[in-house]
Amino acid sequence: MAQVRTRRSSDRALGLTTATAAALTAAAVFVIALFIAISAWPSILYNGLTFLTSAIWDPGNQYGGGTSTHNGVAGSPGASFGILVYIFGTVASSALAMLIATPLAILVAISLVYRVPHQLDLVTNTLVELMAGVPSVVYGLWGIVVLVPFIGATLGPTVTGWFGPVPFLGGASGSGYGLVASGLVLAIMVLPIMAATMRDLIRGVPDAISEASASLGANRWQTITQVVLPAVRAGMVGSALLALGRALGETMAVLMVSGGAQNQFPSNVFSPINTMAAVIVSQLDSALTDASGLSVSALAETALVLFAMTLLVNVIARGIVRFGARAKGSL
Repeated sequence: MAQVRTRRSSDRALGLTTATAAALTAAAVFVIALFIAISAWPSILYNGLTFLTSAIWDPGNQYGGGTSTHNGVAGSPGASFGILVYIFGTVASSALAMLIATPLAILVAISLVYRVPHQLDLVTNTLVELMAGVPSVVYGLWGIVVLVPFIGATLGPTVTGWFGPVPFLGGASGSGYGLVASGLVLAIMVLPIMAATMRDLIRGVPDAISEASASLGANRWQTITQVVLPAVRAGMVGSALLALGRALGETMAVLMVSGGAQNQFPSNVFSPINTMAAVIVSQLDSALTDASGLSVSALAETALVLFAMTLLVNVIARGIVRFGARAKGSL
């Protein structure tokens, strides 16, 4: 009897602990979102919807006299804030990264499960997971030292020379800083995350399924592509979306290789860009000198938009993973 009471007390304590941890996590996210929203409110009133549709980011004349007032919010004369260029840069660089990283991650995961010898299994898996823990500034430094010169001297001129008439591929090859450099660095950063997750998903497929496929005459490649991968499709999509959430919010590595474009859309894939996360960091120092505080509020609104985009992507990813788990359980 005493053992039963002790077990029940332990279960209650465990349940209370886990519920408290979950509540604190949700509360932390809510508090962060609330703080950002409060800080962004003056900018929301001042800029309205033009904040999302305008391509001009201009803090105005911070050293002259007078103010510019909209909807009861005062800013520097001529101040106008729009992040359409930064939204485009964020989405374009992340999309390019996912376009490169997703097929590579699938191939790496398949290789780790089916092709790597057992003796090298620990080494290869450790290296993949180690890549996921490398600080982003290290990837950014590698991008500046290795990737940017290669793009500026070799890849850019080659692509623009061969595909000049193709939209978004022709034109000036640039210095190497830009969309391609950002996309490649982001692809390398999210690749190990996706590869490790997809590896675990593939390993979770029961051996009986693969053996049944082989007994019907399917070879290894047919079993992988027609049986194993379809069984974990939902989980792989969720993994890719979670990696996309990381790519959308990446800051330092992109800031180091993007070129820091202001108020202009890229003319081709080699043109400089800027992202929402990068512009928050790059503009924060000058924004703090704005006596009206509107520049800081505009950066907070930028952070709020980025927060909403990342949260939406993660919610969609979780939903797809849960839907896949339910569908798999119903089979």
